[in-house]
Amino acid sequence: MQIAETLRHMTTNDLAMLGMQDIAYVKPVVVDGTAGYAIHAADGTQIALTGNRDIAFAVVRQNELEPVSVH
Repeated sequence: MQIAETLRHMTTNDLAMLGMQDIAYVKPVVVDGTAGYAIHAADGTQIALTGNRDIAFAVVRQNELEPVSVH
């Protein structure tokens, strides 16, 4: 129950930092009419753009993060 209690008392900043060191989000995007995939940090900051989903996931893993797909 200690984890649940800790989660209840998280600040907005704590929540924003949750997963920051472990997760990167990959989502499909269209930039200037071209489809691609954006890689975002856990806080929503865009890190990179790629033209291929598999490459996006590989880039995330090469940087020791866990990729999570966003639709």
